[in-house]
Amino acid sequence: MRTIEVSAERNYTVFVDAKWVEHFRILCEGRTRVAVITSQAFTPDFSEVADIESDLHFMQIPDGEEGKSISTLINLWNWLGAAGFTRSDLVIGIGGGAVTDIAGYAAATWLRGIDWVAFPTSLAGMVDASVGGKTGINSDYGKNLIGAFHSPTAVVIDPSWLTSLPDRDLAAGMAEVIKCGFISDSQILNLSKELNTSTLRNNQDVLLELIYRSVAVKASVVFADFKESFAREALNYGHTLGHAIEKFSKYQMRHGEAISIGLVFAAEIAHHRGFISSDILNLHRNLLLAFDLPIDFKRDAWQHLLPLLALDKKSRGNTVRFVILNGIGTTMRLEDLSSDELASAYERISL
Repeated sequence: MRTIEVSAERNYTVFVDAKWVEHFRILCEGRTRVAVITSQAFTPDFSEVADIESDLHFMQIPDGEEGKSISTLINLWNWLGAAGFTRSDLVIGIGGGAVTDIAGYAAATWLRGIDWVAFPTSLAGMVDASVGGKTGINSDYGKNLIGAFHSPTAVVIDPSWLTSLPDRDLAAGMAEVIKCGFISDSQILNLSKELNTSTLRNNQDVLLELIYRSVAVKASVVFADFKESFAREALNYGHTLGHAIEKFSKYQMRHGEAISIGLVFAAEIAHHRGFISSDILNLHRNLLLAFDLPIDFKRDAWQHLLPLLALDKKSRGNTVRFVILNGIGTTMRLEDLSSDELASAYERISL
């Protein structure tokens, strides 16, 4: 097992290659009540922790982004209230990024903040959603527009969850891994060059190294800028268009699939401006295609996507801000992109 220390508004540890049952037991010690939030499609076998002295309360929420709604949140609040949860109790989210997002937000808002722990079960959840303290839900106008910064007290990454993860979801998680490589750690890109979904699944050591390096990238950025005033926006590389595509698709696309398209879009902008070479642009395409991730989108969707860009969390006033690369490992922010330039970049990635 390896650990990564995250320094934010509180310090906490990310345990990589951990045994979830062992940590579940340890983290519940001394807690009178523990709320365990899972999705309807995935609920672990809790028989091994049935003898825990804490009073365990289990809640299943709708799967995926459907679960990150205000109605689900209200149900969670009422559930916590009916069970008598106090500030000394604990919330645990076990599932993909959608589960840990809303579990963290329920904890952030109940009694103005109680402790919570993330047990991510998807690759995207392990390397992105569960680390960093950004919790939240979706609104009718976009993804993650309602939320709070509220760090977990621990993150437990058990790779055994990934053995049953579908290939599509494993590949989608690689979009976030590859993103970390482009914004900070080129060794992630080097490790990824020889992989596809099948070889990744069969190479546990490389998979764990990619997870560890990606979490380390996020921990470093979060330490520098917890509340996303500037530096942390680097983690949103590829997300401006990606979130718009997710919303447009009514969340039928995986988060990583939409981000994959967003990464190539941002790379097209950077290449057109002369910030990155054609080799780096093509590296985006080749790495993502190796995992069967999409790198283009419907041509006629642009008229619907453009208004959604203005709702991106990085936007200020009427200005849409994009994170782009200025070389591998170096990001910058563009605030002067015209609608024509955006449309031209989209044309180059459209079907």
